[in-house]
Parts: sequence; C-alpha cells; structure tokens
Amino acid sequence: MIAIGIDLGGTNIKAALVDKSKGILRKTSVPTEADKGKDHVFDKIKIAVDSLMEGSDANPIGIGMGSPGMVTLDRTTVKNPPNLAGWGVVNVSNEVKKRTGFNCIIDNDANLAALGSSRFGVGKDFDSMIMLTLGTGVGGGIIFKRNLLRGTTGSAAELGHVIINYKGPLSNSNTRGGIEAYLGQRFLSRFAAKSIREHPDNPLYKEFLNNFDQLEPVDLFKAAENGNQLAATILQKTGEKLGYAIVNYIHILDIRKIVVSGGVAKAGRWLIEPAKSKALEYLMPPFREGFEILYEPLGNDAALYGASSLALEHL
Repeated sequence: MIAIGIDLGGTNIKAALVDKSKGILRKTSVPTEADKGKDHVFDKIKIAVDSLMEGSDANPIGIGMGSPGMVTLDRTTVKNPPNLAGWGVVNVSNEVKKRTGFNCIIDNDANLAALGSSRFGVGKDFDSMIMLTLGTGVGGGIIFKRNLLRGTTGSAAELGHVIINYKGPLSNSNTRGGIEAYLGQRFLSRFAAKSIREHPDNPLYKEFLNNFDQLEPVDLFKAAENGNQLAATILQKTGEKLGYAIVNYIHILDIRKIVVSGGVAKAGRWLIEPAKSKALEYLMPPFREGFEILYEPLGNDAALYGASSLALEHL
C-alpha cells in the first residue's frame, strides 16, 4: 500500500509518496508562504501533491498530514496553529480533499514524528516510547502500546510546555520555565549568546560578535568537539534541563524509552549524556530499569513517515 505524507511547516510544505514496505519512494517541497493566508497555503499543498504525483503511476489510498497546533480527536481540524497566523479553527481535511481529491487525515506534527519513528525509525522495536522534537520549539509525541496517546480531545503530549522552573525564562508557554524555554532552538541560542558575550576572549565571541542571531546549536556542538569548554558547558547545562523534564515524563507515564530528534538534538552526546546523567540521578530507582535516550537519525523524514503511516493505518 502507498500513501501520501505531508509535513506542513511555517516555512516549507514537505510531501512524500511512501510505500508501507519500501519506505519513501519520492518526495518534494514547496514554500508555505503562510503570510499570504490559509487559502494560499492550501493551494500550495495542492501544488506539492500535484508535483509528487506527476509522472507517477502510484495509486495512494489518501493523505496523512502533520500540522503544528492542536488537532481534534477526529483528526480533521486544527486549532490556532503556531507559525500559521490567522488560521483560527480550520477543518484541514475538508480543505485538502476539496483541492486534491484525496481523503485526508491529520494530526499534530510532533505526534507524527513519534509515529514515524515507531514505524520506520529507532523506535520500531519499542512497544512504548516518548518522542521529543527539539527544533525551533519543543514538541512531543507519546507512543503507548504501538498507538499514539492522544488524550481526551486529541491534544495530549505538549511536552515542551512542562514547567521545570516557574521563575525561569519565557518561551511560547503561558508561564515561565517551560522546557521549551531551555531547549527550543531560538531560546537556547539566546541563552548561549548571553553566556558568550560574558567571555569576550572566547573564539565563539569573535566568530559571532556581529551576528549572534546566526548562532545555532550545531555551532556549539562543533565548538565543543574542538575543545571549547564554554560551548561544552552551555550544552551540559541545557542537557541537564532536559534530564529534569525526562524525570517528569517517566514518573508520570512509566515509559522509559526516550527518542530525541531535531536541530538541537544534533548536539549529540554533549546534550544527551548530561540529560541521561541528571535523569538517572533523580529518577526513583524502579524507573531506571530499561531507561534509554536515543537519537532519531530520520530527521524531518520521521514526520513524513508518520503522516503516511497515519493514512495507511486509518484511511
């Protein structure tokens, strides 16, 4: 069986034809141009689907799509998605079917990254797992007994908004000290820039003196790999915050397999080892058994795999 998977982002719309057995057959990407309004975005989704199907003899059973924001339990409607200003409450399934002719089912983009990892990635051997997408913000998805845990309305797993310090920094949460304020890319970069400015003798200060807005976690990773102790310390402190959040997730859910992905996760061992160490320090002893943190190398493809899996399993 073949399905179309779509990852709707604020910057780009990615789409793929996915075979349940063979994986991604072909994929494409078009700019979202979200500032031109939701009708324009849906027209761009049609363009992506048409481009994907051009010259193909595939017969997809339908479209699965990941969207930012909270998705209703029936997987048709998104509510106030971030990065898509002015959308409000939109029945995405109807809009996509109207333009493409394909039945469409949707879910939160981080949920679908978790589903993609569970079906095609490092999570495929786990009955249950917690996925953290460490990108511009922090998203989450929970797989319980091979299915997405979606809560009573479909909005569960907003793991980036778990509070670890109510006097901490601000992010997109309604209060201070959500985990996103420490691990979201722009918030981590903001913290790193502040720390680097306090050390003008550090090579990173000289490198980013006039363009701290360009500083990304991968730059900290490269610097740490080259022996920059300040970069290593920044990532260590960030990883420890991740560890505190993981303690909360595991104590609540009793799921011990943690999978991380996204740009921030590319900091690798400099981030993951402190997170693991801090979690092991504070987890109650019975919860330490079977505890692992793994990196998902599928990257953005995890969401495409998850979106197509949603269609393959529910349409």
